[in-house]
Amino acid sequence: MKIKRKCLALLSAALLGTAAAAAMQFNDESLSYKVNYKWGLIHKQAGHATLTLKNDGPYYYAQLTAASEPWADRFFEVRDTLNGVIKRDGFVPIFYEKIAHEGGEDKHDTVTFIYDGNNKVRGECTRHVVKKGKERVNQKIELEAEGMTVDMMSAYYYMRALPYENWKPGQTETITIFSGKRKEALTIKYHGTEDVKADKKTFRCYHITFIFTSDGGKKTSDDMDAWISADGRRIPVRLEGKLPVGKVHCVYTGQ
Repeated sequence: MKIKRKCLALLSAALLGTAAAAAMQFNDESLSYKVNYKWGLIHKQAGHATLTLKNDGPYYYAQLTAASEPWADRFFEVRDTLNGVIKRDGFVPIFYEKIAHEGGEDKHDTVTFIYDGNNKVRGECTRHVVKKGKERVNQKIELEAEGMTVDMMSAYYYMRALPYENWKPGQTETITIFSGKRKEALTIKYHGTEDVKADKKTFRCYHITFIFTSDGGKKTSDDMDAWISADGRRIPVRLEGKLPVGKVHCVYTGQ
């Protein structure tokens, strides 16, 4: 199943969040998840995913792989791989790639990030879409932004590193996110701490919401909620998103 992906946060929150994100570091890790589909009384595992991170000098090499279960393949087969190269200092993205097979459609998106040293960011994007064996899209797109800018891989690590222990419920930070096709504002809203069960364990977590909007402030997709462990590892324990019918839950199952 596929998870669907104001405009400035409070200045104090943005400064505090950026400083902490720049200071925090992650060790090599491999995090496993089960993807559950819920609609009414139906609650069944529909897929699985693995998030890995490796340190290599000044860079992180990150990868997310996801696949639907055999029973779900009959309705909507998913085989997705996201790759990212990220600077360890500040979680600044260098390269992003999405290789996706979803239903009868194959996509290959890339974003190369270029920095001019004056707080400006340029994303050189390529998109290639093939549906039912026929090429539908083959294009290059250039995106521009100022300030902190992420992609769908570096966003995971940036949001994990924010200093939620110093935030108050309702506090937000907004940054820019590039996909292979557009620029969006990504607002991270903090709700406080909650106890969350995953894999028969209970984690104390920071609850946050991802809000995606266009430059004009219009929502570009449904919100997504995440619960991040309130410890030194900052593990994404649970993520929830809406589908056209039902919801999808990604639940941490350990290493």
